[in-house]
Amino acid sequence: MPLKSDSRPLRFRKSSYSGARTENCVEVADIPGKPAAAVRDSQNPHLGHLVIPGREWAAFLDAVRTNAL
Repeated sequence: MPLKSDSRPLRFRKSSYSGARTENCVEVADIPGKPAAAVRDSQNPHLGHLVIPGREWAAFLDAVRTNAL
């Protein structure tokens, strides 16, 4: 069963891993009350976001930090 955000609006922020320029930006948001993150394209926020469960998000961040990707 996929995780869904509740009725509270998500507060997206630009990912620290996005480039310094405006293109290719990814925004992330913590999902209140859930061990998960939401990810969206900052240039197309109207297209929605992906919800990534907490364990998978932590594994992804660890891989990025250790240059495993």
